[in-house]
Amino acid sequence: MKRNLLLISNSTMAGEVYLGWCKELITNFLKKFNIYEVLFIPYAGVNLDSKSIEFSYNAYESKVQRVFDTDNIYINSIHHYSDPTNAVLNAKCIMVGGGNTFHLVYELYKNNLMTTIREKSLCGIPYIGWSAGANLACPTIKTTNDMPIVFPKSFDALNLIDFQINPHYIDHNPADHGGETREQRILEFLVVNKDMKVLGLREGTYLEIYNDNMWLKGDKPARLFQFNTEPREIKPGENMIII
Repeated sequence: MKRNLLLISNSTMAGEVYLGWCKELITNFLKKFNIYEVLFIPYAGVNLDSKSIEFSYNAYESKVQRVFDTDNIYINSIHHYSDPTNAVLNAKCIMVGGGNTFHLVYELYKNNLMTTIREKSLCGIPYIGWSAGANLACPTIKTTNDMPIVFPKSFDALNLIDFQINPHYIDHNPADHGGETREQRILEFLVVNKDMKVLGLREGTYLEIYNDNMWLKGDKPARLFQFNTEPREIKPGENMIII
């Protein structure tokens, strides 16, 4: 399997600028492949201040572009293309931003892009995704944290990896919150999806995947869940081929 994937848990750390903590790892990933032009997928962006979804996409593109201006990396959003399939076919790199995963997948199916992006990504084109963009690389989006603000054609995603990711994974509920913990919700998922594995990807962590080799990186361990098995911690730097 030919894959070059960078799957990031989160875009922003508390108190930091947008993409501040992960900008360097993204630019290094792009430079590894001598890439300075990126096809950006903004469909997860639903801007609360916008009057239209088109405005949301323009604002999202500009927000990401400002981050990479000093690196001479050009962010070109797919929503500008009259033929988005052709845009994917000619892309040198695909970058998928975070936001609402259901809206992201809804738009990808609406524009008939899911299969095209998957095929391009499995041919080795670099793929970068954070938060919802990391969810998109999984077999399904069933372990997203988002509300289903729209109903996509399917919950099936790109299936670039054979396990699920839960981005922004936290170990405990906030004080005075009586609902389920994140771990309990993941274990519910495994009761009805017994053959699947789920990786709780804590903030400040990411996966680098090259072909069949996969590494967890960042400043925290990840938590791996399987049905009827005690969850275990995976250390940063560990080769994830074991899962």
